[in-house]
This record gives sequence, structure tokens and C-alpha cells, in this order.
Amino acid sequence: MTHIRRLTVLGSTGSIGESTLDVVARHPDRFQAVALTADKNVEKMFEQCKRFHPLYAVMLNEQSAGQLEDKLRAANLATTVLSGVESLEKVASLPEIDTVMAAIVGAAGIRPTLSAARAGKHILLANKETLVMAGRIFMDTIRQHHATLLPIDSEHNAIFQSLPQHYNGDLTGSGVRRILLTASGGPFRKSDLQTLATVTPEQACAHPNWVMGRKISVDSATMMNKGLEVIEAHWLFNVEPSRIQVVVHPQSVIHSMVEYIDGSVLAQLGNPDMRTPIAHALGYPERMESGVQSMDIFKIAQLNFEAPDFERFPCLGLAYEALSKGGNMPAVLNAANEVAVEVFLAGKISFTAIPAIIRHVMQSIDRQEVTDLDDVIQADSLARETARKWLADNQVRKNGRLDTSAISG
Repeated sequence: MTHIRRLTVLGSTGSIGESTLDVVARHPDRFQAVALTADKNVEKMFEQCKRFHPLYAVMLNEQSAGQLEDKLRAANLATTVLSGVESLEKVASLPEIDTVMAAIVGAAGIRPTLSAARAGKHILLANKETLVMAGRIFMDTIRQHHATLLPIDSEHNAIFQSLPQHYNGDLTGSGVRRILLTASGGPFRKSDLQTLATVTPEQACAHPNWVMGRKISVDSATMMNKGLEVIEAHWLFNVEPSRIQVVVHPQSVIHSMVEYIDGSVLAQLGNPDMRTPIAHALGYPERMESGVQSMDIFKIAQLNFEAPDFERFPCLGLAYEALSKGGNMPAVLNAANEVAVEVFLAGKISFTAIPAIIRHVMQSIDRQEVTDLDDVIQADSLARETARKWLADNQVRKNGRLDTSAISG
């Protein structure tokens, strides 16, 4: 008899959450969605509750929780509605679940993901910030409570698949020379540098290969997304920054590679569809149908590779710098980036102001050691406060947006 894996999906209305439920729906004999969570997308959550009949639905926003509860009652659905961060932590550690898809975007995902780790759950990690902001704390918690961790980011999942099957965190002892982390280069890989200041949020969100949320699409356009993935790879695979090479690969067919000391390079290839790493992690160590079409290797015809341009993508260099400094600096980097991307998407700053804000915040805050989650939250809060104060102090306007010539430093 097949064991039914019982899931909590943190962030079920986002792109990763929806892809997860798409895979789950293909295998009703193997998976049951016990709890679904979202911020405030009531309509989408209602539709998911109608389809999957979870025991719990959590809305981070209290008003949205009330609206969802009204709709569920009117539809005569028995799902219990909860709200708030504490409820996210509760459904991430329910005794009746064994697996947690951690797909909440941003710092809001850290507490419930840590809660799942403390409960010894099987964690499918799509939330970057848990590792970026609290990497050492999270990995220590995973080990202490014998939780299982499988990466969902297509790149880290590709690395996981390309490493030795029972990799134990010893890169050299496993015969590995380095990690090759691929990046598409985003929509501005070949754009004239002088035009980047006039990039609109719509242009930044128009990724050439992947369909993603707006925040992560902007991160891809600045290559901050890849910088955060370098930090993630450091913690996931216990590899020093000098052995993580970013490779720009526009086709997004090779999702990442592992180079061995004998000269072999193992790569994981596939169509750019997040259901592949999701299905791999859900079924691990077995393989199962994901709904992803077979890759047409003849249609692809060729694969290209380039070195990253750190002048074009200063956010990538800032991420390497934050990882090298360690302590609170990755949390500072992440928080400053979240503020910068938020105001860019609101049309209040230019695209090129994003790295300028991050650089200012990193230079303004002293490096501190991080020993617990309170230290992480304090670093996050201070960085956000610093970024917002600087934005308020530099309200030099040109065409309705912050003038980047005033903040180039």
C-alpha cells in the first residue's frame, strides 16, 4: 500500500504553491493537502479549498481570513480558517503532516519554515530568505531535529541531483571541484547600460524563460536572485564562495552543474518548468510524473554560456560581498533589496537605484555575529529602517521617480 504523504503548503497561492498543487492533483493516491496558506489572496485560496478540501487554510492578513471564512461557510466547506504568523507556525508543525512546502516569498517565510524544522518535518525549501538570512541557524536546526531538507529552486535542485547520492557536506571528500550555478541573465543581459535607468517595472518583470512572481522577476533582472542563490548554495552544500561559479546560460536548459576533480561535469537539464524540481522533491527518492513536457533537444539546437557582467549586475557582487562578510550582512542585503524592489515596483525609484540603495545600507550597518533568530530579525528591521530613511532623505524627483544621479554612491 502506497504511503500517503500529508502536506502543508506555505504560500499556496503563489507560483510555486500553484505548481505544487498541480503536481499533487496528478497523484491523489500519494498526496493529501492538509493545510494551505496565503497572505491575502482570498479568491485563489477559496478556489484551492474547494478543490483540495484542506483541514486548515491560513491567511496572514486577518481581514482576508474573515472574508475567506464567510465564503467557505456559504459554500458549506468545513475547512478551518486561521490567521497570523503563529498560525503559519502551527500548520507547519502539525503532528498529522509529514511534509512542508516552504514557498512563502520574503522574510515572512522564516518563522514557519524554522517551525517545520524543529518539528522534524520533510521540508521542501523554496523560500530563499530562510537560508539567506538565517542559514547557520536553520541548518543547525535541521540537524538537531533530524528534519529532511530538499531544495526546490531549480538550480539547487539540479546541484542536489548532480552531487553524489549520499553527499554529506564534504565537497573535497566527495571528489567535487566546484559548483557551477547557472543564470539566464534575465531580460537585460544585452541591453545598453545607459538604458537601464529607464527600465519600467513591466519590462523588469518580463522574464524571457520563466513565469514568476513580480518580486522574484525583478531579482532575476538585477541578478540579485542569483546572488541570493550563491548564499543558499553555500549553506545547502557546505561550499565556500570561491568554489561557486555563476554561469550565464540564456536558454535556461541546464539548471546547474557540478564539476568533479577527474574533469567530469554533471549537469541536470530540462524545460524551464518548476514542476520538475517540485515533483523530484515530492517523490524523492522515486521519480514521478510532473506534467512537464519532454524537452525537444533538437529544437534547442545550441547552448550558450557567458561569464557574469558585474558592472551590469552590481547586485551579484553585493551578494558575494555579504556572504564573504557573513554574520548579519546577508540579512541586511536581503532586507535592503526587498525595500528597494518594493519601491521600484511602485514606480518610485529607477531600476538602477536598486543596487545603490543596497550598497548604502550595507555600508551604513556594522557587521555583527548572528546567534539566534532575534539577531536576524533585528538585522532585518535595522536594514529596512535604514533603507526607508535614506529614501525619505533623498526625495530628489525626476519624472516622478527618484533621480539615480543623486544616489549613484
